[in-house]
This record gives sequence, structure tokens and C-alpha cells, in this order.
Amino acid sequence: MTEATNRAKLWASHVYFDPDTQKASASYLSNENELLSAFGSELSFGTGGLRGIVGVGTARMNIYTVGRATLGLAHSLRQRKATRGVAIAHDSRHGAEAFTAVTAGVLAANGIPVHVFETLAPTPMLSYAVRALGLDAGVMITASHNPAVYNGYKVYGADGCQITDEAADSILACISAVGYTDAEVMPEADARKAGLWLDVQDSIRRSFAQNCLFCRPNPNVCESIHVVYTPLHGTGLMPVREVLGLMQGVKVTEVDAQCTPDGDFPTCPKPNPEIDETLGMGIALCKETGADLLLATDPDCDRVGVVVRTPEGGYERLSGNEVGLLLLDYVLSARKELGTLPENAVAVKTIVTSDLSFSIAKEYGVTIREVLTGFKYIGEVIGGLEKEGRESDFVFGFEESCGYLAGTHVRDKDGVMACMLVCEMAQALKAQGSSVWQKLCELYAHHGYLGTRLLNFDITGAVPMVEMAATMQRMRTQPLKELAGRPVTAVKDYLTGIDGLPVSNVLVYEAESLKAIVRPSGTEPKVKVYLFAKAADQNGSAELLNILEQEISAVIK
Repeated sequence: MTEATNRAKLWASHVYFDPDTQKASASYLSNENELLSAFGSELSFGTGGLRGIVGVGTARMNIYTVGRATLGLAHSLRQRKATRGVAIAHDSRHGAEAFTAVTAGVLAANGIPVHVFETLAPTPMLSYAVRALGLDAGVMITASHNPAVYNGYKVYGADGCQITDEAADSILACISAVGYTDAEVMPEADARKAGLWLDVQDSIRRSFAQNCLFCRPNPNVCESIHVVYTPLHGTGLMPVREVLGLMQGVKVTEVDAQCTPDGDFPTCPKPNPEIDETLGMGIALCKETGADLLLATDPDCDRVGVVVRTPEGGYERLSGNEVGLLLLDYVLSARKELGTLPENAVAVKTIVTSDLSFSIAKEYGVTIREVLTGFKYIGEVIGGLEKEGRESDFVFGFEESCGYLAGTHVRDKDGVMACMLVCEMAQALKAQGSSVWQKLCELYAHHGYLGTRLLNFDITGAVPMVEMAATMQRMRTQPLKELAGRPVTAVKDYLTGIDGLPVSNVLVYEAESLKAIVRPSGTEPKVKVYLFAKAADQNGSAELLNILEQEISAVIK
């Protein structure tokens, strides 16, 4: 409490802070819960950068926490004598423009050139720009698919990937060495005059779209399909519209009410394309128009949700795993048919992604590499292949949370590319007299039905990080003995460093045909549990998943 009080007193009295911040900070001193919530901790900086609720305090996203983090980034870059500059982009979230200005101003004040997107830009375009412009780093102001009250600050390395653990530790050490009142912000006009503030040119946007199209497995596909698309009030509208507009045979109807960028996300307060409630307006438009499928990208357009029409004329949302498996099979089959599948092709998935990918890849003679949760690890595999002179061997990467990539010009999940791939797959299947839904059923019939389910347990309390750590510790000291009545045959603790992967706070429980993976969220106060149940059919798998959910819910409350 003393530390929280001292932080609040500093923010309430120091002339560095604006009057509204001073007033709010002073008010928290008489409210213990608000004090702990706002000043009881500091936003943690890691490989995902910063993320938190927008508001006053050291535990929240504001111009002061962003300024301090950026000063740490500037010092880290200068220590490495990195002088080529930093690309900066933002999405439609609250505070995004102010955070962008502070980030650019602090870097410029430290003599580091900044290349700033003047208008909204998706995360994959920021990743692309870092490499295309030959810069040292990138900063993306976004909270991805989190609720509207959140914003975030993601840092990318010169390779276009989210930063590694080593880079994050270096930046964190520099952040820890400075205070919240130490960051000097150079005004935009002064930075431009000094040649330190540059606009990212439209040529970057155009070349991003062209490189996306180069990743089509079969550009000759042109069957007519009708697609409903929504950017969910985010950044996807223009780039997705451009790329799909260049695909022959793809008719796109947009959800007009969700096309305007808006940080309140008024039609979908949780702008997450993984959940049904977010997609209601899009599904309604599909039913009205008879569209073949619905595509929905999250605010920073790195994820895409997919809904497809069934043979009965209904519409079903596919899970991230299902879309990933379909795209994996399509990319490999199309490239094999055209003779463009590399002899030593590599696909990449995360440890929480469906293991059916191993069976699919095996049929095409493709190696699957498994990495920790987080698309930066998929990007690292691409980087490693590049160093070996094997960049072209990478054919596909995906994670269960609706993230997909089939090219190497971007080193993060790419919602624009994913929309393109799903459309091409739908065209190709329709040309064969099939459909996306029918193909999914065929994959399950051939490879076995592996049902998946994601459980999210919200962690409450003034300092949720402490509660999350306690929950994970309890799962370690009191491990599960059974899964759906079947004895646990293996427990993997990635905190000890296993399978040749970096240390990570992840627990895996395995039983016959069953698996449960437990990890704390890196972006929200939640503990996530990924359930897997293989059975003869969907009903059998669902029964097992229901039992697993009850068991896990009784343990993690």
C-alpha cells in the first residue's frame, strides 16, 4: 500500500503531469480499491509489450506509461547503436493517436528517426513496413481483440517479428532505470523540421497488398463466390477491400454499420472474431443475402473469424483450429498440384493448436514445427529458415486464436492475407462442386474428430497478476490426477524448459485421447485452459469436453 500511495502522491503533485491526471491521482488516495487498481502495480513489459485498461495510474495505459516505455525503448536502441529508425502505427482504439504522438515525440527527442503512418494501419502492415523500410524496430499501438476499455503497445524488431525474450529483457531493464517524469517529448513540428519525423508513404500500403497477392497458392482460381465482410470498426476495411477487390470472382458485401473506425466498438463491445456475439450483424447480413461466407477481422486486422454456409442453408462459425486445418490442407494440396510445394516444406503451429495438423501435413510430406503460444515464435522459425537460406521452405503457420500466415514478407499473423486465403479456398472448393463446410467434414472423417474448447477464467482482485500467479502455482502443487475419468499419463511443465522450447508458464496434462493446457493470458487478467478430446464423432468429443470443462471449472474458480 505504501508503494501505491507514493506513486499516487507523485502523480498528484508533480508538474510533469497534466491537471486532470493530478486531480484523478489525488482522488485515489482516499479510495483504497481505486488506489490499488491504478497504482498498486506497474504495467508489465514483455515480448507482447504493454497492454492494459486506458486510464490514470502506473497500472494503466496512458501517455505517461507509454512515454516511459518509449524512453526505455530509445535507450535500448541507442545502446545497440541502432540509428535507422522506428515505424509507428495505430488502430482505432481510444488514446491511440495520443499514444502514437508521444511514442514518436520521445523517440525523436532521443535522436531516433520515426516513420509514422498518418492514418489507421493494421498490425501486419506495420510488421511489413519495418522490413520494407529497413528500420530497427516498430511500435504498434493496439490492444488487438481485447474489450474497448483496453489499449496496448507492441514492439517489433528489425526482422518484423514481435520482440524476443532477450530484446524484451533489454528494454525492460532500460524502462526500469527511468522514471515516469523523465521522458521528453519533441513536438511534431520540431521533429519534422529536424528530419526526425517522416510519413510512411502510400507505396508501402500498395506493396503490402501486392506481396499479399503473391502468396496465393493458386492465383488462377476464379469461381464466383459472395462474401460478407466486417472490419469490426477497426483497420481492416481498406486493405481487405483492396486485396479482395483484385481477386476475380469474389463479390464482397460489407457490414456498413461496422465499417466506421470507432474505439467504442458500439456494435460489438468485445471486438473479438472468435466469439459468436461479435458476429451477429455479419451473420444476419449473410442470411439476408445468401452469402457463401462471413469474414470478420479484429481491430488491428491480424486475426480473422470465419462463418460458412452449411448444406442446409444455415451458417456456422468455424473455430480458429478448424480454419487453420482447412487452410493448411488447402495450401499444401494446391501447391502440390501446381508443383510449387518445396521438397523440404515446413509448416508451424503453436502448442495449443490442434494436433490434427500433424496428420494433415504428413500426407503431403511436410514437417510441422511446434512452438510456444504467440505468433512471434512462428516468425522466429521463418527467420531461422531465412538464415539457413531456406526461407522459401516456409509454407504456412497458424495458431488457434484465428491467426494465419502463408508468406514471409510479414512476420506476424495477417488478417488481410487470411481473408484472401479463405476466399481462394472457397472458390477452389466451389469449382470442385464442394464447399468449405463439406471439406471440413471430410477432413474430420479422414483424420479423426479432435474437438477443442477454450475456457477463459477471469481473475478478479485489485492486483490480478498476483492472483493469476497463485492460480498457476496451485495447479502445479495440486496437479490434476484424471481427465474425464481417465488417468493423467503425462504432465508437462514448460516453466522448466522442455521440448527444446524457451521457458514458459504453461502446464500440459495428457490422458488417453485427451489433453488440457493451462496458461495465464499475456494480455488480460485471465487464466486460459485449452481442452482437446479425440473421439469417433462430434457428439462423442462434445461429451468428453463437457466433462473436462466441469472438472477444470471446479479446480479453477
